[in-house]
Amino acid sequence: MVSSLRIALLSYRGNPRSGGQGVYVRHLSRELAGLGHRVEVLAGPPYPEVDDGVRLTELPGLDLFAEPNPFRTPRPSELRDLPAWVEFLGMRRGGFPEPLAFSLRAARHLGKRRREFDIVHDNQGLGYGMLHCGLPTITTVHHPIAVDRDLKLATVTGPEADRVKRWYGFVHMQHRVARRLPTLTVSQASREAIIREMRVPADRIHVVPLAADNRIFKHRPGIVRVPGRVVTTASADEPLKGLDVLLKAWAKVDGELVVVGKPKPGGPAARAMANLGPDANVRFVSDLTDEELARLLSSAEVVCVPSLFEGFSLPAAEAMACGTPVVATTAGALPEVVGDAGILVPPGDPGALADAINALLGNGGRRSELSARSLAAAAKLSWRRTAQKTADRYREILGRTPEQERAEC
Repeated sequence: MVSSLRIALLSYRGNPRSGGQGVYVRHLSRELAGLGHRVEVLAGPPYPEVDDGVRLTELPGLDLFAEPNPFRTPRPSELRDLPAWVEFLGMRRGGFPEPLAFSLRAARHLGKRRREFDIVHDNQGLGYGMLHCGLPTITTVHHPIAVDRDLKLATVTGPEADRVKRWYGFVHMQHRVARRLPTLTVSQASREAIIREMRVPADRIHVVPLAADNRIFKHRPGIVRVPGRVVTTASADEPLKGLDVLLKAWAKVDGELVVVGKPKPGGPAARAMANLGPDANVRFVSDLTDEELARLLSSAEVVCVPSLFEGFSLPAAEAMACGTPVVATTAGALPEVVGDAGILVPPGDPGALADAINALLGNGGRRSELSARSLAAAAKLSWRRTAQKTADRYREILGRTPEQERAEC
């Protein structure tokens, strides 16, 4: 019998409705617990959702970027320790200090509870505190944030470029920390980007793919697909997600576009929407439950992933698990995830994107073919398999491989 591990899974923020980090923490922790491990999630605000069998320990920060009062000045009583000052001064200087501040809080917390855990698993925080936990530590890098920074810098100049550089000042820290920790990542494309951007040695990076939650994202034959409906997910209105490219392409598509996300005032999507005009058949929806999102994906004839880079792409995997054909770009890991179960076009090309969407909307036979391929491809991935491979890597780091433990038994 293989023994259980005591795992501290860290996430400096874990919003379950925005971005993939909260999704990763929830599903990985649940499946690790299902394998018999004791898992405790340590997180900063906004806090992730966790399932039965997983303990959540909240490590409150100042949360200076939260609505309804972002960039607030904290009360003097809140500035009671080093992490709070790091968070406050970093914000005032135009940076994003949460990864560093959270790592200092987590290291302090873990230092008091060192005997309660076997291993610490950092979820792309990569703050300096992760080097001082006093416990074996591994990190997951979904993709290098330098990719986001460079794509953003390509769209701005002058003072705005200086602001972007200040905001992404934490990237240098993340690179330094990653080079000192064993690393998990979610695709070969991310692995190559980590080697290139972060200079992490190749033999220190292990790929463990993600999956859709197949309890919720699944084929639903009772849901009728809405003619002409295309769905896209934009967890952040940033150049990386390519939403503005899709909106430019939409001028050439006759259909209904449903965007899961919120446009940023004055951001790329808002500008592209202004160019489309008031008659564009585009609507934004947000704050959907997983069940609502799954039903929406199942109602679409096409799901579009127009990203300029993806470390994995849960939206593509979730659409495929629902049997919905995908139009995506060739950026990052999308060819690995989608394969021959969708149509792939060059990133940043509105014309190619429009042509691919139109070709699928106008060809029911092709959609049926890709739907079958999508379901077959999605069936090969599961969060349980992700957790098993992650736990195997924990044991390698601890020198406790399943084979050794079975031999001891």
